[in-house]
Amino acid sequence: MLCIYHESTDPYFNVATDEYILKHIDEDCFMLWRNDNAIIVGAYQNTLAEINYDYVKEHNISVVRRMSGGGAVYHDLGNLNFSFTKSGKDSNLSDFEKFTRPIVNVIRDLGVDARFEGKNDLMIDGRKFSGNAAHIFKNKILHHGTLLFSSEMRNVAGALNVNPVKYQDKAIKSVPKRVTNISEHLPVKISLEEFTRKVMEYVVNNFPDTRMYQFTEEDITAIQKLRDEKYATREWNFGKSPDYAFKKAIRTNGGLLEMNLDAKNGVIENVKIFGDFFSEKGIEDVEHVLKGVLHEENELRKVLSGIDLDNHFRNISLDEIIGSMF
Repeated sequence: MLCIYHESTDPYFNVATDEYILKHIDEDCFMLWRNDNAIIVGAYQNTLAEINYDYVKEHNISVVRRMSGGGAVYHDLGNLNFSFTKSGKDSNLSDFEKFTRPIVNVIRDLGVDARFEGKNDLMIDGRKFSGNAAHIFKNKILHHGTLLFSSEMRNVAGALNVNPVKYQDKAIKSVPKRVTNISEHLPVKISLEEFTRKVMEYVVNNFPDTRMYQFTEEDITAIQKLRDEKYATREWNFGKSPDYAFKKAIRTNGGLLEMNLDAKNGVIENVKIFGDFFSEKGIEDVEHVLKGVLHEENELRKVLSGIDLDNHFRNISLDEIIGSMF
């Protein structure tokens, strides 16, 4: 089995790396890696319904859809990620407890009572520190998971704190759980770098035929291409979202503004605007011009900037109208 310390912290590149290893490296692999601030969304989720849009924008947090299912997770440099890719028979590939057992054993060796609970979580004292997901391709599985070691919990909560009233759809929703950092429970404190080394040493010492591997220039070029053409695109990260209805009401200087949108594949199909604001020309023209536009801030700003909004929404700014749509 190839063992990889992956040094990139680019979320788009790293999620692309998982797919590249799964589909283009024949040997089984184990990889440890970290992302800079990012939300990693499950393959079948409505991205906008999983993120706190304003918080994500303010804190410059990347949003990336992965190829595996499950719920959205927050990554930062205090979070260590691990990935296994393994060939086998379909009947025994998706064994979440098997793939997380090395992690549990390392943490128990450090004096902490870590446990596998539910269908895909690792817990300490009833609090989650690891979520796991998997994707099967032909006769191979990609199993990857998060390990909250010293993450900024304020960002974990803030980035994923979404008003459930806003979105109505049939996409898989993340289930909030109380989370914790591994470092808070260690009787003897160690750094994230030391913890990373212990996890890798455990895998190297307990799995047969392991050897360290570094990506070649050919590997990196192929991963970069996959990053740029798939994982860094809006179409992949937002456009794959299932059909949904969106509703949000805000208070403005001009009165109450309520936005109702129906979207398909990330494109607005129907719009209804309500409120107690004043309007000289009504809002039908605005509703009409928004149809067929991507539910994406830059596209909406571009369309609405061409309209004399004060004639339609007295004392309501463009920023407030945009704010009512996310």
